[in-house]
Amino acid sequence: MGMYIIISIVTFVFGGLLVWLIMRYLLKSRHEAILREAEKEAEVIKKNKLLEVKEKFIHLKADLEKQVSQRNAKIQSVEAKLKQREINLNQRQEELQRKNNEVEIVKDNLAAQLDLVEKKQQELDKLHLKEVEHLESLSGLSAEEAKERLIESLKDEAKAEAASFINEIMEEAKMTANKEAKKIVIQSIQRVATETAIENSITVFHIESDEIKGRIIGREGRNIRALEAATGIEIVVDDTPEAIVLSGFDPVRREVARLALHQLVQDGRIHPARIEEVVNKVRKQVEDEVVETGKRTAIDLGIHGLHPELIRLIGKMKYRSSYGQNLLQHARETANLCAIMASELGLNPKKAKRAGLLHDIGKVPDDEPELPHAILGMKLCEKYKEKPDICNAVGAHHDEVEMQTLLAPIVQVCDAISGARPGARREIVEAYIKRLNDLEQLALSYPGVVKTYAIQAGRELRVIVGADKIDDKETENLSNEIAKKIQDEMTYPGQVKITVIRETRAVSYAK
Repeated sequence: MGMYIIISIVTFVFGGLLVWLIMRYLLKSRHEAILREAEKEAEVIKKNKLLEVKEKFIHLKADLEKQVSQRNAKIQSVEAKLKQREINLNQRQEELQRKNNEVEIVKDNLAAQLDLVEKKQQELDKLHLKEVEHLESLSGLSAEEAKERLIESLKDEAKAEAASFINEIMEEAKMTANKEAKKIVIQSIQRVATETAIENSITVFHIESDEIKGRIIGREGRNIRALEAATGIEIVVDDTPEAIVLSGFDPVRREVARLALHQLVQDGRIHPARIEEVVNKVRKQVEDEVVETGKRTAIDLGIHGLHPELIRLIGKMKYRSSYGQNLLQHARETANLCAIMASELGLNPKKAKRAGLLHDIGKVPDDEPELPHAILGMKLCEKYKEKPDICNAVGAHHDEVEMQTLLAPIVQVCDAISGARPGARREIVEAYIKRLNDLEQLALSYPGVVKTYAIQAGRELRVIVGADKIDDKETENLSNEIAKKIQDEMTYPGQVKITVIRETRAVSYAK
C-alpha cells in the first residue's frame, strides 16, 4: 500500500514536471513566433516610413525648386526694370545737360539786354533832369515845392471824398440797423405764445347765502376780529348780497384769508380757536405753494442754480399784479422774449432768460424799503450771488443805473414789449392812446417846443426844443415845469420821465 502511494506520488511529480517542460517549450515557441512577427511588422513599418519620408522629400524639393524659379523670375523682372530706369535716367541727364546749355545761352542774352537797358535808363535820367530844370524855370517853383503843393491838394480832395463816403456808410448802416432791429423785435413777439387772460388777486369772497355772514361775524364780532387779527386783512361785511370783501395791500395775505374763509365755511365750525388753527394751516399751504410755483417756473424756463430765496420770491409773483397784469406771467413772457432776442443777436439766451425772469423781483420783497423796484431787485440779486451782468440788467431796465452789458437793453426792450403793448395791462386801448396824446399835447403847449414823443407806454416823454429859441439853462426849467404840470393835471400809473433834448444841426447842400 505504501509502495503504491510512493509510486503514485512519483508518477504525479514526474507527470507535472513533464507538463511544465512541455508548457515551457510551447511558450518559448510562441514567444519566438511573436518576436518574428513583430520584427516583420517593424520592417514593414520602417519601409512605409522610409517611403513617406522620400515622398515628403520629393514634394519639398519640388516646392523649393518652384520657389527658386519664382524668385529667379522676380529677380529678372527687377533687373529689367532697373535697366529701364537706368536708360531713362541717362535720357533725362542728357536732356538736363541740353537745357543747361540753353540756360547759359539765355543768361548771356539777358546780360547783354540788361546792359542795354541800363544805358537807356541813364539817358532817361539825364532827359528827366533836363525836363525838371525846364519846368522849374517856367513855373518859378522848385520840384520839392511843387510836390508839397500837389500832396496838399490830394489830401484835401481825399478828405472830402472820405467824409462823403463815411456819411453814406453811416446813413446806410442806420437804415440797415433800424430795419434789422425791427425785424428782430417782430420775430421775437411772433415767436412768444402769451396768455391773454389777466389774473389778479381775488378780493371778493362769495358765499352761498347771507346766513353764513352772521356765523362769520360771530357773537359780538369775535369771529371776524379773530380772523382779521390772524390774517392781517380787513374783512368788510356789508349789504352786498352773497359776498364779503377782503381788503388789504398784501395779495398773499388776501389769498390766505380767502382760503381760510373757504375752509371755515365748508367745515361749519367757526370760532376763534378754530380760525387761528385754520389760518396757520392755510398760511403754511400758501408758503409751500409759493415755493412750488417758483420751482416749477424755473424748471419750465430751464433756469438752474437760483438761490432758494429768489425761487420763493418768484413764486410770490403769482399773487402780485401790476396795473392788472399778473407779475409772474409778465416775468415769464419777458424771459422768453429776452431769450429769443438774445439768440437773434448772437448772445447767450440762458443768461438773457434769467435776467428777464428776475427783472421785476424788486416788486415782491418781504419788507418795503423806499427804493425803486429795479434798484431793489438789483440789490437782491447781488445779495444772492447772481452774476454782475444779470444784476446790472435788473437794475438798469428803467435807467436807474447805467447799462454795462448788452443784456440790459434787451431786458429793457422786452419788458416794454410785454408790459406796454395794448391789452397786456388792464387799460382800455382808447384810454391808453388818449393818455399818450394828452402827454404829447401838454408838452407841445410850451413855447419853444418843436416835437414831443411819448414812449415806453407813456412812462417817458421826450421833448425836442429849438436850439435858437431855448438855451441850455431853460431846458432844465422846462423839464421841471412839464413834470409838475403832469403831476397836477393828469392821472397815470407809475412815474413819467421827462427828457428835454436841445440840439444844433448844421445842414449844407452841394449844388
